[in-house]
Amino acid sequence: MKKRILILFFSFCPLLLMAANPGFGTRRYSITGMVEYSYNTTWGHHGNFDVQALMPINPHFEMQANLQFSTANVHTGMVMLRPKFELPVGELFLETDLMYSAQARTQLGDITAAIGLGYRMDHVSVTLGSFFRVMDDWNRSWYSNETYMVEPFNLLYRIEVFCRPQDNNWNLSFMFSNIDDYHMERMWQPLFSVGAWYDINEHWRLNFGAQCKPTGMFHLDASFYGATARAGFSYRF
Repeated sequence: MKKRILILFFSFCPLLLMAANPGFGTRRYSITGMVEYSYNTTWGHHGNFDVQALMPINPHFEMQANLQFSTANVHTGMVMLRPKFELPVGELFLETDLMYSAQARTQLGDITAAIGLGYRMDHVSVTLGSFFRVMDDWNRSWYSNETYMVEPFNLLYRIEVFCRPQDNNWNLSFMFSNIDDYHMERMWQPLFSVGAWYDINEHWRLNFGAQCKPTGMFHLDASFYGATARAGFSYRF
């Protein structure tokens, strides 16, 4: 009896793996490492190291964890949860994010929670939602009258266009948004990004990206503007 159960289990394993990787785009477990050169008028010239882990639990749910370490002594961690719903054309998804940013050089920290509803096809992905942020001074005394700084509502938006279908072995994308994997900016402070990838083989992917932040006063990351260039590899299991 046990032998029959094992035979059935290993017979169905390939089918289970295929069911976990349907549709367009990557549906495989992957880990990505990126190095960045960045400049803004707040932190000056600095470098970042990014690590991302994508975990497609099943065809209808995936998780992603991001970590960024910076020579500017500003470090960020984010966890993303995405329930997904296949449609006759494209895919509907609900993205929930929880991000913590530790600005050790200024002794500040903030926690941001976001939720957005998105729709994506082969060439276009659109997300709209909102996020809530709480900021705190690490040196704040619990016995003082000082309180947390709270931003109760910010509009979240992201529009990304791909030159080729997302399951291609190479692609080029353009994004207009006020969020990325390590920042959530106010609604009137957009980010302009370009990205590219090339699949070296079945497991290894080469990634490139660049970003510009043409921003103004009261910006959380750059007083007037910021620019970033990044490159790295992904390993897909």
